[in-house]
Amino acid sequence: MNYSFLDFLGLLGAVGLFLYGMKVMSEGLQKAAGDRLRNILSAMTRNRFTGTLTGFLITALIQSSSASTVMVVSFVNAGLMSLAQSMAVIMGANVGTTFTAWVIALFGFKVNISAFVLPLIGLAIPLLFTKKSRNKSIGEFLIGFAFLFMGLDLISKYVPDLQSNPEMFAFLQQYSSMGYGSVLIFLTVGILLTMVIQSSAATFAITLIMCSKGWIDFDLACALVLGSNIGTTITPILASMSGNVAAKRTAMGHLLFNFLGCAWVLCVFYPFVNLNTWITEALGQGDPTALAGYVNHIEATQPDVYDHLFDNSLPDAHPVIAKVGQLQQSVSIGLSIFHTVFNLINLSIMIWLTGFYVKIVEYLVPAKHKEDEEFQLKFISGGLLNAAELNIAQAEKEIAVYAERVERMIDMAQKLVHTKDESEDFIQLYSRLEKYEDISDRMEIEIAHYLNRCSEGRLSNEGKMKIAAMLRIVSEIESIADCCLGAGKILVRKNQSHVQFNQEIYANIDTMFSYIKEAMRNMLGLLHDIEHAREAEIIKSYNKEREINNYRNQLRTANIENINNRHYEYQAGIYYMDLVSDLEKTGDYIINVVDAVKEQIRHIPV
Repeated sequence: MNYSFLDFLGLLGAVGLFLYGMKVMSEGLQKAAGDRLRNILSAMTRNRFTGTLTGFLITALIQSSSASTVMVVSFVNAGLMSLAQSMAVIMGANVGTTFTAWVIALFGFKVNISAFVLPLIGLAIPLLFTKKSRNKSIGEFLIGFAFLFMGLDLISKYVPDLQSNPEMFAFLQQYSSMGYGSVLIFLTVGILLTMVIQSSAATFAITLIMCSKGWIDFDLACALVLGSNIGTTITPILASMSGNVAAKRTAMGHLLFNFLGCAWVLCVFYPFVNLNTWITEALGQGDPTALAGYVNHIEATQPDVYDHLFDNSLPDAHPVIAKVGQLQQSVSIGLSIFHTVFNLINLSIMIWLTGFYVKIVEYLVPAKHKEDEEFQLKFISGGLLNAAELNIAQAEKEIAVYAERVERMIDMAQKLVHTKDESEDFIQLYSRLEKYEDISDRMEIEIAHYLNRCSEGRLSNEGKMKIAAMLRIVSEIESIADCCLGAGKILVRKNQSHVQFNQEIYANIDTMFSYIKEAMRNMLGLLHDIEHAREAEIIKSYNKEREINNYRNQLRTANIENINNRHYEYQAGIYYMDLVSDLEKTGDYIINVVDAVKEQIRHIPV
């Protein structure tokens, strides 16, 4: 087998295409999904049983557990599916992959999804040139999906062709008579082999060849198949590398599910293999343990026949060929039964421990920043309570949580001002700011939908006024988030123009931020206790707004003098004033929230 450096570079390129496809697919999903896809996925994964069934059906249809789990990772990365929902789907996908093993065992073929890649790109390209942004996003999703599968296909192409060179595994024969040690060795070989060739189906085929040549017994073949269950988790782990914390946790959950499943099987390995041997014989498929012994007997008694057993030089009617073919079918069915029984028992145990799995995964993959967790509404859910007034109370609490999340963006924007231009820290902090703004948009939509559904119920006039006020408050809070991202965009443009601020500018911007933060804290105090908002706090908010406006006016006047006196460049003054105006606008949105509290909820005169 020749494997050149160019082939290795091809492998790196294939992995790169796979990761890029994952990124484009996830971004396209986020932009195109809207609530419809989120609602569909939510219905498909409403509880652990429907989620498991969804995973099984998707994997059975596309005949690739790697592909289905990568899709799950992308859904989680796009915020369309929670970690708990993804766990159930992944458990179902592990059972669904046994369908592929049965198709290979019974019919000897597998659906080749890569054949649909180019037609998919052909369908997607026209969508990129349409005027509707939703259609463009769908086109991006389809192209990302195509690249992802193209990358998977190319990875299989550029890894060393181990399946066509089974002689490479002949040395393993010397490790096949070490008892339980052999089981652990072949389990490890199964893990590594599947990680390299990126296909549990190919590992299955290599295992069958090794059995057929008499190198290993049926129990070691089962150990190889068991190892392939862990090895196949490398694909979603690769996919999660370009994703967020939730995507990484999903990939870790997949690994944990298979690892713990293999752990309990290893504790009862020989009895479990005997159980599957008995099931295979009970189904009339013969004894799967007989193949290796029969081939070794032929090698010892008829070496000339053994030498020609695998080069297709013996006629099909030869009794040894017929017997080996029959036993090969028995081993193939036996391994499929082993794979199926293992995954079914694993599922029946693990499905009750979904919540426990989520806690373990969250512990193993902690968020770098606690606030980086994927957004999840805390007080309101899909269903409404019977008491309409209680629904409003829940929404009030959720709005306060929403405002707290947006408040963090103000701190991020201020920190970004003092972060070194174009540094890694600047890029990461700006990405967090973008992510928070995206989460803010989605929270606004979720809360607004909830409030609209509340308004459809039987409410008093006061209740209807409260909902109208809360809808306005939610919109204004989202505008505050937009301003924070706007400040980040101004800083990006400043960096691209290679403009520098002096210490005077930094000091003035920090003062402006301190006014905004104080105004935000006053607003949060009002939102946390809307029903008992005090007049003094509302007056304090109005005074703070006047301070912000007056300070903005002072800075504008001083800016002209500073530019004339050459304190800093004209372009620096432009970006400086853009930031000041953006912050003053943030103060306007904050006072709009206070207005809503005063005028429509409390009716307190100032």
